[in-house]
Amino acid sequence: MPTEPKMYLNGRIVDYADCRIHAFASVVKYGTGVFEGLRAYWNGDAKQLHVFRLREHMERIRYGMKAMRYADIPPLEELERAIVEVSRANAIRATTHYRMIAFLDGDDELATTGPTGIVVGAVVRGSSPKVETGMAAMISSYVRIADNAMPPRVKCTANYVNNRAAELEARAGGYDGALMLTQEGKLSEASGACVFMVRNGRLVTPDLGSDILESITRDTVIELARTKLGLQVEERRIDRSEIAAADEMFACGSGWEVMPINSVARMDVGDGKPGPVTRTLQKAYFDVVHGRTNTHPGWLTPVW
Repeated sequence: MPTEPKMYLNGRIVDYADCRIHAFASVVKYGTGVFEGLRAYWNGDAKQLHVFRLREHMERIRYGMKAMRYADIPPLEELERAIVEVSRANAIRATTHYRMIAFLDGDDELATTGPTGIVVGAVVRGSSPKVETGMAAMISSYVRIADNAMPPRVKCTANYVNNRAAELEARAGGYDGALMLTQEGKLSEASGACVFMVRNGRLVTPDLGSDILESITRDTVIELARTKLGLQVEERRIDRSEIAAADEMFACGSGWEVMPINSVARMDVGDGKPGPVTRTLQKAYFDVVHGRTNTHPGWLTPVW
């Protein structure tokens, strides 16, 4: 799935081949980028492309820039406009995944704080087949980065070396993905997504102190579970051994959407297939993001 031919770089639309930074930019040397992954969904009946929770994603990347001590943080409206401009420049009328990266562009030493660059690309991409079939996960030998080492709440490009190691380990072992534990051995998140389990009729997910990303999709799922399904949601520490007691599990994120987890470490979760709570939450999620319901209209930003 190639990136669309028109990209956004530092305030203007450029061709893919011309979207370049210097090889000695701080982001290349030290991994000082902060990024967002977000989606837009095409509603064929309304002939409209809706970017899902655009404001929240742009607020989070600005928080990431602050946490990484960027000297120059672009205004919220400028960042939102960049996503819309890329959509229009490529005449996108299909479900799409966007990647925005804020990066330190200066050729300076480790403690440089500027200047700030912004790049946005788009990939027309639907859901993974595993959203329907479910996935098999392992428990990675790589532990999740701790908050006193690197900022897991921030989508910093350097953080994802940790996720990448877990992902590669999972693929080498014949799994679809990995679950990662904290330094204390509690469940943290998947290799690129947050995790939920269903136990005794309750939805349970690792709390923000479990070295997880402050996920916008996680927040969406919690809101829908409480308001649409009437479920109790527990945000707390989860022991590794408690995974065996789960009736259902799923991972969620902008890229992963709501993806069932059928097994962990070759052990079935529940009966080894996507469960009813997961399926109901999937439907509620896709109804909202596609604009098929009037609930949460503030979550949808129209492009056309």
